[in-house]
Amino acid sequence: MELEQYLRERNAPGTVKRYVREIELFFSSVETPSVATYSQIMAYLGKQRTKQNNISPSLAAIKKYYDYLVATGQRKDNPAKSIRLRDKRSRDIQLQDLFKPEELELLLDRKERYPILKNRNRIILSLLIHQALTNGEIKGLEPVNINLEEGTIYIKQGRKTNARTLKLQSRQVFWLMNYIREDRPKLLKTTTQKLIISKTGTAETGEGIGYIIETCRHLFPTRKLNAKTIRQSVITNLLKEGKDLRIVQAFAGHKYPSTTEKYKQTHVEELKTQILKYHPLDQSHR
Repeated sequence: MELEQYLRERNAPGTVKRYVREIELFFSSVETPSVATYSQIMAYLGKQRTKQNNISPSLAAIKKYYDYLVATGQRKDNPAKSIRLRDKRSRDIQLQDLFKPEELELLLDRKERYPILKNRNRIILSLLIHQALTNGEIKGLEPVNINLEEGTIYIKQGRKTNARTLKLQSRQVFWLMNYIREDRPKLLKTTTQKLIISKTGTAETGEGIGYIIETCRHLFPTRKLNAKTIRQSVITNLLKEGKDLRIVQAFAGHKYPSTTEKYKQTHVEELKTQILKYHPLDQSHR
């Protein structure tokens, strides 16, 4: 299997292009990259840091390259696997990236290339926009977590989130019923207890979820659409509707009220922005 074929089977076309571009840059700078060491990779990343602010794409592509070598038996280890960037990232919620409920609903109109994946993909997108699940929570689901009779879904406790049981919409119950009874058995090519099965017949790793979201980015070309901003939008929208902070905290699985409070503060700041935009304060009285 060639490198590009390996990447295409696991990533969206746009992501593949970025990976290939970054890998080619790596090849042009490192002698015999297939046998490069951890130190050589770190030295390369150090040089790249002097040329650009964000080297995360470079590191991600390099890791994929060595994943490919391991998968095809050309190498036994991934020397870049343990490399982590310590760049400081803003934890603030970016207002410009949030989506209104009606905007999120547009994601469910996504055109499907493979009929057998239609229910699965609808389930993934609906769990993002209705239950605000994280990428990790979705890929960790098992059929036993779904109660079709009661119309509920159980989300296990995570490193940063509490366990919780959430209501499903009637259409979600319908999609899940058809998927679990008909589609999942046809997709499954290995032994796994995971609910979401990839196109290749194995348990979803999370990359497929990212791909589904990426195919919807044309709807909002100037905004950041990913599992995180979808979740942030759902939580913020609930608070905008006047839902009690504790109820939203339980819904989102936040371990601390302060985490949910952050979203409420975001709403306050948005209101301030709108007030200043349409009703500027008279500076003469200050």
